[in-house]
Order: sequence, then structure tokens, then C-alpha cells
Amino acid sequence: MSLLTKRLIEPLNRAVNKTLSPLFLLLIRFYQLTLSQFIGQQCRFAPTCSHYTAEAIRIHGAIKGAYLGVKRISKCHPWHEGGVDLVPPVDQER
Repeated sequence: MSLLTKRLIEPLNRAVNKTLSPLFLLLIRFYQLTLSQFIGQQCRFAPTCSHYTAEAIRIHGAIKGAYLGVKRISKCHPWHEGGVDLVPPVDQER
């Protein structure tokens, strides 16, 4: 990535994360306190998909964290065994 691109994209990325991260975390918490209570403990993963997504957003920011959360939720079907699936560290691509 060129220096000019880096100077343009990084501040924009920080601004987006600063704005969207709290909003996404608020929506996840709302889900956990409302809908999740009615659905019950259905998640085949540990931690649950909502906890995983919240942690991914805290670690990786709003955009990549939401992407990791959607990727995780897409594995939630009867043909996937589930199990322990932790958020990858910042330096590890998934």
C-alpha cells in the first residue's frame, strides 16, 4: 500500500470504527438481552455467536469484526460440528 493511500485510508478506517463499533456493540447487547432470551441457548459454538461477534468487533474493529461475526454465523447449521472457536488475534488472518 502506498504512503498516500495509507494516509487517506487509515484515518477513514479509524473514524468508521470509532463510529460503528459502539453502535454494533449496542445492537448485539440489545439482541442478547431481548431476542436471545426467547430463543434460548441454541448456539453450537463456544463462545456464542453474539459474544464472538462482540469480541471480534472489540479486537478487530467494526468492519472486520462484523465480517468475522457473519462468517461465524454462516457456519451455524446442522452440518457443522461447532465447538470452541475463538476470535483470531489481530496479526492472524482467517
